[in-house]
This record gives sequence, C-alpha cells and structure tokens, in this order.
Amino acid sequence: MFQTKVHRNKTSSLFSLLAVMYHTIVYNLRGGHRNAVVGILYEIARGMTLVLVFFAMFQLVGLRTSPLRGDYLLFIMSGVFIYMTHITAVSTVTRAGNPTSSMNLHSPMNTIVAIVAAAMAVLYRQFWTIFVVLTVYHLAYQPITIQMPIQAMGMLIIAWFSGCAVGLLFLALTPWAPNIVPLIMQIYIRANMIASGKMFVANTLPATMIAIFDWNPLFHAIDQARGFIFLHYTPMMTSLTYPIYLSLVLLVIGLMGEFYTRQHASISWFAGR
Repeated sequence: MFQTKVHRNKTSSLFSLLAVMYHTIVYNLRGGHRNAVVGILYEIARGMTLVLVFFAMFQLVGLRTSPLRGDYLLFIMSGVFIYMTHITAVSTVTRAGNPTSSMNLHSPMNTIVAIVAAAMAVLYRQFWTIFVVLTVYHLAYQPITIQMPIQAMGMLIIAWFSGCAVGLLFLALTPWAPNIVPLIMQIYIRANMIASGKMFVANTLPATMIAIFDWNPLFHAIDQARGFIFLHYTPMMTSLTYPIYLSLVLLVIGLMGEFYTRQHASISWFAGR
C-alpha cells in the first residue's frame, strides 16, 4: 500500500516534472477563481482599467496627442502593458517559492517548479491581455499598425524576464528579512510608476534626467519597444542589451541566494508570524 514512486529513466522524470509544472501553472492562472479563464478575464479588466486611468489623466493635464507620431492610445498602452508585465512578474515570483510552504514540502514539488510556474503564468496572462485589448481596439475603434511586432514582443519578454530576475532576488532575501523585503518591493513597484518612463519619451529628456532613470531595465525596455512599435521613433538614450545583461546578473545572484536559503530554511523562522 505504501510505495515510493521511482522513475526508471530521465525521460519519465522529465515528463513527471513537466506535468507538475503544468498543473502549477494552471493553479497560478486561476488566481483565486474557480477556473483559469476567469483569472485571465480579471487580468484583462485590470489592464483596460489602468489604460483608461492613464488616458483620463493625460486628458486632464492637457496631453491630448501622442508625443510620438502615431496613435495616442497605442503610446499609452505600450508603456502600461510592459510596465504591468514587469511589476506583476516581480510581485508574483517574490511570493512564489517559499521553501517552507506546505506545497513545497511534498515531492516532486519544489521551489524551482513553483518559481517557473509562477513566471510562466504571468507571461501567459499578460500575452492574452495584450492580444485581446489590442484586437478589440483595432476592430472596434480604429486600425493600428505595429511596425515590428516580433521585436516589440521581444521587448515585452525582456521586461518580463527582468521582472522575474528582480523577483527572484527578493524571493531569496525574504526569509532573512521577511518584514523589510516586502516593503522594499513595494517601494520598487511604486518608484516604477515614474521611473519606468511609460508616461514620457526618453529622447525628449535632458541628460541630467536620463541619469535618474538609466539604472532601470524597465525604462530601457519600454523605450526600445516604442522604437519597434512606431515608425518615426528611434531610441537614442536607451540600450537594447543593458536590461538583458543586468537581468542575467540578477538571475544568477537570485538563484545562488535561493539555493543557499533553501539549504538553511526552517519552518521555525516563521513561527509566530
């Protein structure tokens, strides 16, 4: 009756791991709802609400035309959706892989599966959110043209990847400072409301202002994405490779920290919390 399941070869182990990852992704997609579709619809509503909020805010401050030669709402959406993808990846990955959580204490589940599943669920939700919103806008309001859609999608993936790397770093630090790291994460997310550059064009900023935002990989991702979306815009102040290299460095540091934390984690750390 009591048997230990042993995989006879690496192929069966791989398929078993992929099955666990698939079910974990579906679990993350539900987001507290009964099925994954409702979770995705909620994310679409959230994205559309944020776009409408920024549209109304720009109307109130008198910015009624796009700073670039192109569609006004597409300019807003290009910043909002990449920003949402990044910060959602940060917050989701940060909460994904607590090594002492009840789910991660049962084999074959582990923190790496939880982290990868959470990250993939974020990318899946954001992809469908962007696809649905842009399709509705294109069919119901006015046609839009994205000059280099593949490259623009690549910048979305870079923003997602950088968010996962930052979230993994926060995840590794959380057990050591459980009250401080969430506060730092919230400061990072709130700072990116301005520091991401989603509300302005990097080419129009003076050099003194560029130095304030240049550290942020999301700032580079949004500006480079607009270079691929709009025909008459060429990013001059941002780099395509900087967010990639920075994300790889943060990913390595985060993996090292997560591995070290997992080796020393104890349920007693969270006693009384």
